[in-house]
Amino acid sequence: MWYDEALLSASPEQCFDVGFWQQQERIVGQASGRGTTWFIQLDNVQGALRHYRRGGLFGKLVRDHYLFCQWDKTRSYQEFQILNHLRQAGVNVPRPIAARAVKKHVCYLADLITEKVPNARDLVTILQENTLRDEMYVKIGREIRKMHDAQVNHTDLNIHNILIDERERVWIIDFDKCSIQQGNDWKEKNLKRLKRSFKKEAKSNQLFWDITGWEHLINEAKNW
Repeated sequence: MWYDEALLSASPEQCFDVGFWQQQERIVGQASGRGTTWFIQLDNVQGALRHYRRGGLFGKLVRDHYLFCQWDKTRSYQEFQILNHLRQAGVNVPRPIAARAVKKHVCYLADLITEKVPNARDLVTILQENTLRDEMYVKIGREIRKMHDAQVNHTDLNIHNILIDERERVWIIDFDKCSIQQGNDWKEKNLKRLKRSFKKEAKSNQLFWDITGWEHLINEAKNW
Protein backbone atom coordinates (compact mmCIF):
# COMPACT_ATOMS: atom_id res chain seq x y z
CA MET A 1 0.00 0.00 0.00
CA TRP A 2 1.29 3.46 -0.94
CA TYR A 3 -0.42 6.73 -0.05
CA ASP A 4 -0.05 10.47 0.46
CA GLU A 5 -0.62 11.21 4.14
CA ALA A 6 -1.38 14.86 3.37
CA LEU A 7 -4.40 13.91 1.25
CA LEU A 8 -5.70 10.79 2.99
CA SER A 9 -6.91 11.10 6.57
CA ALA A 10 -8.97 7.89 6.49
CA SER A 11 -7.40 4.60 7.47
CA PRO A 12 -5.41 3.26 4.50
CA GLU A 13 -6.74 -0.22 5.26
CA GLN A 14 -10.33 0.98 4.77
CA CYS A 15 -10.01 3.60 2.05
CA PHE A 16 -10.28 1.12 -0.86
CA ASP A 17 -13.56 -0.31 0.48
CA VAL A 18 -16.55 1.30 -1.27
CA GLY A 19 -18.77 0.14 1.60
CA PHE A 20 -16.68 2.16 4.06
CA TRP A 21 -17.23 5.35 2.06
CA GLN A 22 -20.95 4.60 1.72
CA GLN A 23 -21.26 4.23 5.50
CA GLN A 24 -19.50 7.57 5.90
CA GLU A 25 -21.89 9.09 3.31
CA ARG A 26 -18.86 10.25 1.33
CA ILE A 27 -19.85 8.86 -2.07
CA VAL A 28 -20.60 11.88 -4.29
CA GLY A 29 -20.91 10.22 -7.69
CA GLN A 30 -19.77 7.47 -9.98
CA ALA A 31 -18.79 6.83 -13.58
CA SER A 32 -19.06 3.62 -15.56
CA GLY A 33 -16.49 2.27 -17.98
CA ARG A 34 -14.62 -1.02 -17.82
CA GLY A 35 -15.68 -0.94 -14.18
CA THR A 36 -17.19 1.63 -11.85
CA THR A 37 -15.15 4.61 -10.71
CA TRP A 38 -16.43 5.93 -7.39
CA PHE A 39 -16.06 9.61 -6.55
CA ILE A 40 -15.50 10.11 -2.85
CA GLN A 41 -15.36 13.26 -0.74
CA LEU A 42 -12.13 13.45 1.23
CA ASP A 43 -11.34 16.22 3.71
CA ASN A 44 -10.06 18.75 1.18
CA VAL A 45 -10.45 17.18 -2.27
CA GLN A 46 -12.61 14.71 -4.14
CA GLY A 47 -11.03 11.38 -4.97
CA ALA A 48 -11.68 8.87 -7.74
CA LEU A 49 -11.49 5.25 -6.56
CA ARG A 50 -10.89 2.68 -9.27
CA HIS A 51 -10.50 -1.10 -9.10
CA TYR A 52 -8.30 -2.45 -11.88
CA ARG A 53 -10.17 -4.65 -14.32
CA ARG A 54 -9.14 -6.37 -17.51
CA GLY A 55 -10.68 -5.52 -20.87
CA GLY A 56 -11.15 -7.45 -24.08
CA LEU A 57 -12.02 -11.10 -24.48
CA PHE A 58 -9.53 -12.25 -21.84
CA GLY A 59 -11.18 -9.90 -19.36
CA LYS A 60 -14.39 -11.91 -19.64
CA LEU A 61 -12.54 -14.95 -18.30
CA VAL A 62 -10.22 -13.27 -15.78
CA ARG A 63 -11.86 -10.08 -14.57
CA ASP A 64 -9.40 -8.47 -12.20
CA HIS A 65 -6.48 -10.82 -11.43
CA TYR A 66 -2.96 -10.14 -12.68
CA LEU A 67 0.14 -12.31 -12.48
CA PHE A 68 2.30 -11.26 -9.53
CA CYS A 69 6.04 -10.80 -10.07
CA GLN A 70 7.07 -8.19 -7.49
CA TRP A 71 5.44 -5.26 -5.77
CA ASP A 72 7.04 -2.55 -7.90
CA LYS A 73 5.74 -4.29 -11.04
CA THR A 74 2.08 -4.10 -9.98
CA ARG A 75 -0.09 -1.84 -12.11
CA SER A 76 -1.33 0.25 -9.19
CA TYR A 77 2.20 0.99 -7.94
CA GLN A 78 3.46 1.85 -11.42
CA GLU A 79 0.58 4.23 -12.15
CA PHE A 80 1.00 5.85 -8.71
CA GLN A 81 4.70 6.43 -9.43
CA ILE A 82 4.18 7.68 -12.99
CA LEU A 83 1.64 10.24 -11.78
CA ASN A 84 4.11 11.51 -9.19
CA HIS A 85 6.85 11.65 -11.83
CA LEU A 86 4.66 13.64 -14.21
CA ARG A 87 3.54 16.10 -11.55
CA GLN A 88 7.16 16.75 -10.65
CA ALA A 89 7.77 17.42 -14.35
CA GLY A 90 4.98 20.02 -14.38
CA VAL A 91 2.44 18.00 -16.38
CA ASN A 92 -1.24 18.47 -15.54
CA VAL A 93 -2.25 15.03 -14.29
CA PRO A 94 -4.39 14.01 -11.29
CA ARG A 95 -2.62 13.85 -7.94
CA PRO A 96 -2.15 10.24 -6.81
CA ILE A 97 -3.67 9.74 -3.36
CA ALA A 98 -3.36 6.03 -2.61
CA ALA A 99 -2.58 2.73 -4.33
CA ARG A 100 -2.93 -0.87 -3.22
CA ALA A 101 -1.99 -4.32 -4.45
CA VAL A 102 -3.33 -7.47 -2.75
CA LYS A 103 -1.49 -10.73 -3.41
CA LYS A 104 -3.69 -13.78 -4.03
CA HIS A 105 -1.49 -16.86 -4.46
CA VAL A 106 0.38 -16.23 -7.75
CA CYS A 107 -1.85 -13.28 -8.71
CA TYR A 108 -2.79 -9.90 -7.31
CA LEU A 109 -5.69 -7.44 -7.32
CA ALA A 110 -5.15 -3.68 -7.48
CA ASP A 111 -6.87 -0.38 -6.65
CA LEU A 112 -6.00 3.27 -7.06
CA ILE A 113 -7.34 6.55 -5.69
CA THR A 114 -6.48 9.75 -7.55
CA GLU A 115 -7.74 13.27 -7.16
CA LYS A 116 -10.79 13.98 -9.31
CA VAL A 117 -10.00 16.86 -11.64
CA PRO A 118 -12.58 19.48 -10.59
CA ASN A 119 -15.00 20.95 -13.12
CA ALA A 120 -13.43 19.20 -16.11
CA ARG A 121 -14.90 17.43 -19.14
CA ASP A 122 -13.31 15.19 -21.73
CA LEU A 123 -12.77 16.23 -25.33
CA VAL A 124 -15.55 14.00 -26.63
CA THR A 125 -18.15 15.75 -24.48
CA ILE A 126 -16.82 19.21 -25.34
CA LEU A 127 -16.56 18.62 -29.09
CA GLN A 128 -20.07 17.21 -29.26
CA GLU A 129 -21.30 20.67 -28.31
CA ASN A 130 -18.99 23.08 -30.09
CA THR A 131 -15.68 23.63 -31.82
CA LEU A 132 -12.44 24.31 -29.95
CA ARG A 133 -10.43 27.46 -30.55
CA ASP A 134 -7.03 26.99 -32.19
CA GLU A 135 -5.46 28.17 -28.93
CA MET A 136 -6.92 25.17 -27.10
CA TYR A 137 -5.47 22.72 -29.62
CA VAL A 138 -2.10 24.38 -29.05
CA LYS A 139 -2.55 23.90 -25.28
CA ILE A 140 -3.36 20.22 -25.78
CA GLY A 141 -0.26 19.77 -27.93
CA ARG A 142 1.84 21.57 -25.33
CA GLU A 143 0.66 19.27 -22.52
CA ILE A 144 1.42 16.19 -24.62
CA ARG A 145 4.88 17.59 -25.37
CA LYS A 146 5.50 18.09 -21.64
CA MET A 147 4.47 14.49 -21.02
CA HIS A 148 6.81 13.29 -23.76
CA ASP A 149 9.63 15.48 -22.44
CA ALA A 150 9.21 13.54 -19.18
CA GLN A 151 9.66 10.37 -21.31
CA VAL A 152 6.26 8.92 -20.39
CA ASN A 153 4.72 6.67 -23.02
CA HIS A 154 0.92 6.96 -22.77
CA THR A 155 -0.12 3.74 -24.49
CA ASP A 156 -3.81 4.68 -24.54
CA LEU A 157 -3.71 8.35 -25.52
CA ASN A 158 -7.20 9.13 -26.81
CA ILE A 159 -9.65 12.00 -26.57
CA HIS A 160 -11.51 10.42 -23.66
CA ASN A 161 -8.28 10.74 -21.64
CA ILE A 162 -7.79 14.45 -22.31
CA LEU A 163 -9.80 16.84 -20.14
CA ILE A 164 -10.29 20.60 -20.13
CA ASP A 165 -11.39 22.32 -16.93
CA GLU A 166 -13.36 25.52 -16.39
CA ARG A 167 -10.13 27.54 -16.38
CA GLU A 168 -9.23 26.08 -19.79
CA ARG A 169 -6.38 24.02 -18.39
CA VAL A 170 -5.63 20.77 -20.20
CA TRP A 171 -5.30 17.54 -18.19
CA ILE A 172 -4.18 14.06 -19.22
CA ILE A 173 -5.54 11.06 -17.31
CA ASP A 174 -5.52 7.23 -17.17
CA PHE A 175 -1.90 6.06 -17.04
CA ASP A 176 -2.60 2.38 -16.49
CA LYS A 177 -0.04 0.23 -18.37
CA CYS A 178 2.02 3.32 -19.24
CA SER A 179 5.76 3.53 -18.70
CA ILE A 180 8.84 5.72 -18.69
CA GLN A 181 10.82 5.01 -21.86
CA GLN A 182 13.90 6.40 -23.53
CA GLY A 183 14.11 7.34 -27.18
CA ASN A 184 11.52 8.99 -29.41
CA ASP A 185 10.00 6.40 -31.77
CA TRP A 186 7.11 5.60 -29.43
CA LYS A 187 6.10 9.30 -29.27
CA GLU A 188 4.99 9.20 -32.88
CA LYS A 189 2.89 6.11 -32.10
CA ASN A 190 1.17 7.99 -29.25
CA LEU A 191 0.22 10.80 -31.61
CA LYS A 192 -0.99 8.46 -34.35
CA ARG A 193 -3.21 6.70 -31.81
CA LEU A 194 -4.62 10.06 -30.72
CA LYS A 195 -5.36 11.05 -34.33
CA ARG A 196 -7.20 7.75 -34.89
CA SER A 197 -9.23 8.51 -31.78
CA PHE A 198 -10.24 11.93 -33.14
CA LYS A 199 -11.31 10.39 -36.45
CA LYS A 200 -13.19 7.50 -34.85
CA GLU A 201 -15.12 9.67 -32.40
CA ALA A 202 -15.81 12.34 -35.03
CA LYS A 203 -17.44 9.67 -37.18
CA SER A 204 -19.49 7.97 -34.48
CA ASN A 205 -20.37 11.01 -32.33
CA GLN A 206 -20.49 13.80 -34.95
CA LEU A 207 -17.89 15.96 -33.28
CA PHE A 208 -17.16 19.56 -34.23
CA TRP A 209 -13.64 18.70 -35.36
CA ASP A 210 -11.59 19.02 -38.52
CA ILE A 211 -7.99 18.48 -39.53
CA THR A 212 -7.07 22.14 -38.96
CA GLY A 213 -7.31 21.69 -35.20
CA TRP A 214 -5.12 18.60 -35.42
CA GLU A 215 -2.43 20.54 -37.30
CA HIS A 216 -2.23 23.10 -34.49
CA LEU A 217 -2.00 20.30 -31.93
CA ILE A 218 0.67 18.30 -33.75
CA ASN A 219 2.83 21.35 -34.49
CA GLU A 220 3.02 22.08 -30.76
CA ALA A 221 3.36 18.45 -29.63
CA LYS A 222 6.30 17.52 -31.85
CA ASN A 223 9.68 18.68 -30.65
CA TRP A 224 11.92 15.68 -31.10
